[in-house]
Amino acid sequence: MDSAAGGTSASAFTIRRRRPGTLRGRLSLVALTTATLLMVILTVAFNTVVRQHLWHQADDELRTRGTAVAATVDTSGARVRVLETPGEELLDANVWIYADGRLLEKPPVASAAGPLTRAAGALAARGGTHCVTARAHDPVRLCARPVPGGRTGASVVTALDLNPYRASADTLLFASLALDAAMLACTYVLTRLAVGRALRPVRAMTDQATQWSAVASGERFGGIDRPDELARLGGSLDALLDRIRALLRHERQLTRELSHELRNPLARIIAELDWWRSRPRSAEETRATQEALSDAARSMRTICDTLLDDARDSACAAPGTSEVVSVLRRLAARAATTRPEVRITVTGPGTGPVAGVPDALLERIVSPLLDNALRHARAHVGIRAGARPGGVRVEVVDDGPGVPASFAAQLFQPGRRADPGDGHGGAGLGLPLARRLARSAGGEVHHEEAGVSGTTFVVGLPSG
Repeated sequence: MDSAAGGTSASAFTIRRRRPGTLRGRLSLVALTTATLLMVILTVAFNTVVRQHLWHQADDELRTRGTAVAATVDTSGARVRVLETPGEELLDANVWIYADGRLLEKPPVASAAGPLTRAAGALAARGGTHCVTARAHDPVRLCARPVPGGRTGASVVTALDLNPYRASADTLLFASLALDAAMLACTYVLTRLAVGRALRPVRAMTDQATQWSAVASGERFGGIDRPDELARLGGSLDALLDRIRALLRHERQLTRELSHELRNPLARIIAELDWWRSRPRSAEETRATQEALSDAARSMRTICDTLLDDARDSACAAPGTSEVVSVLRRLAARAATTRPEVRITVTGPGTGPVAGVPDALLERIVSPLLDNALRHARAHVGIRAGARPGGVRVEVVDDGPGVPASFAAQLFQPGRRADPGDGHGGAGLGLPLARRLARSAGGEVHHEEAGVSGTTFVVGLPSG
């Protein structure tokens, strides 16, 4: 069993190795295979028709000779007589004459008991006009023709050697095969040339893409005049290159944000460790240092989680829709455990508006706003959902101290916090993340000035 399986695998590998590896070679092979099948069908059909035509020609010649010979047979008397005519030696060649089953005349070279004479007798005995092919040393065509007139059953059987016809048919077959071979060779060569010429722009586009990728060029394929198919391919490649550039920019931005946001917690950790090692510390001072290190580590974890969630959501955002009110109620139920003393209410239409973003993305947009509201609220956080012209509006309102007027312009800048010493573990990235995700879905997040105390954030999203 193992040896058989190994043999099968080896055969399949050999077949794959023999198959052309280039598109040019494969298209040429497909064209050659198609042309070969077509040539075989046409050659078989052509030679079959030619052979049938040659056999019909042989039968016509035999019938003509039979008619000529029958004209020399006299059946008007009591006995059938063969009349003597000039040139009868030509008519008597390969001719048998029968009357009432009796053989009156036969070719000089044929014996009375020979295979051709027996075949001629059997054909004459059948009566009527019939033709058969008999074999002696070579194939011979025999045709019987009744002698017209008289009351005796006289028949003339003529014979014709088929070798010249077979030779003609074979010659045509070999000629057609040679022509097929020449046509297939021309087909293969012309196909390779045509495919190579057609693929020349593709090779040029490949070289350009390789060159552009090596130097991070901003050039694109769309500005060059090409056939429609290659223009569409160029458009697809341009879109792919733009997407790659956007992903690279996003990755560089993520790297910059990580390095920028992690610098402060790392500096704090290093400073605390240097201070702790500078001289012996009491147990209370050691515990304070440990608390500071733990707080810095938690801050670093929050920064990493927030930025990585942002990168993952930006790369994997999929189209979809969501029922806004049901998503907000589910989100509020989970957030209620963070500060049980703060009451969270969700209001909106009974059926609820439908946003043109998936549930997960809607949660990622509203979650930072809800976390910020819970962090600063005194007793109540309200979430209101409703429709707006062409989209959906979500408001997150808290009864906290509000946003200082001096900080309003920096509210959505990454890493900025109105009061860094307020005691919570935020990294100043939640609000910028919410705005970035909303904009990636065609929406927006902004802070709305309120006439009373508290903070109001408004999310606008396209409708589903």
